[in-house]
Amino acid sequence: MRLAEYADIAIISADSRQVYKSFDIGTAKPTPHERSVAPHFGIDVLEPGERASAAWWAESADGWIRDAIANHRTPVVVGGTGMYLRALFGVFFEEPPLDAERRRHLQDALGVLPVVELRRWTEQLDPARAELGRTQLLRALEVALLTGRRVSDLQRDHARPAKWRARYLLVDPGASLGAYIEARTRAMLAAGWPAEVQHLMEHVPGDAPAWNATGYRAIRSLVQGELSIEEAVQTVVIQTRQYAKRQRTWFRHQLDGEHVTHIDVRAPNADTALRAWWTGAIP
Repeated sequence: MRLAEYADIAIISADSRQVYKSFDIGTAKPTPHERSVAPHFGIDVLEPGERASAAWWAESADGWIRDAIANHRTPVVVGGTGMYLRALFGVFFEEPPLDAERRRHLQDALGVLPVVELRRWTEQLDPARAELGRTQLLRALEVALLTGRRVSDLQRDHARPAKWRARYLLVDPGASLGAYIEARTRAMLAAGWPAEVQHLMEHVPGDAPAWNATGYRAIRSLVQGELSIEEAVQTVVIQTRQYAKRQRTWFRHQLDGEHVTHIDVRAPNADTALRAWWTGAIP
């Protein structure tokens, strides 16, 4: 948003949860004012019950990028869903179709398992993907169990070239991230997150993919009286910190060798560094 103050950009959201309509507070969607400052794409494009894939998002993002360029704006892809970024900027592959009925039964069985158990299964069936998040773990297990092939092997054997090239600006406040996460979680609750979840529970099935957004199940438990406010806060904070750790690992390994500029927005030289990166004075 600082960049949007002086550059004609369009923001392409690479957030796998902001794609869902009505899941607003807990996914930290940009405000109406922020959307008025710069066009945003990739937000509120799916119903909560629809399933998104990295391949679908990359295809959609390709169109959004071309629309932005046609309107004389530079597309800036923003967000931390690593698989989305890989699908757009790296070598990617179309996952094989899965039998819907068998997949549903498998989802029923795996969906109740904690992440630690899903990770244990994945370590046996597709160890290269065992450090990913819950959604990616489930997908790796589905593909391995229903096709007999590992996602990691399929990626190697059926990959397609990258759609676009990118330069990366990695925004990370370092050790203070944990405090940011807790402050943001409390701000979300104060902004009405439980009321949002209460409304969603009345209209959205409990197994809809949108509920997999970090923190939403904890707030459901809060609304249902199963957790206190403080217990819900700490659950969300822990889950978010774990996700942030996985993001850092992903960026460190997947962007190795790419042009990556690191920035802490609280640093005194942050604006200077941002402008330098934008103008190409630094890669």
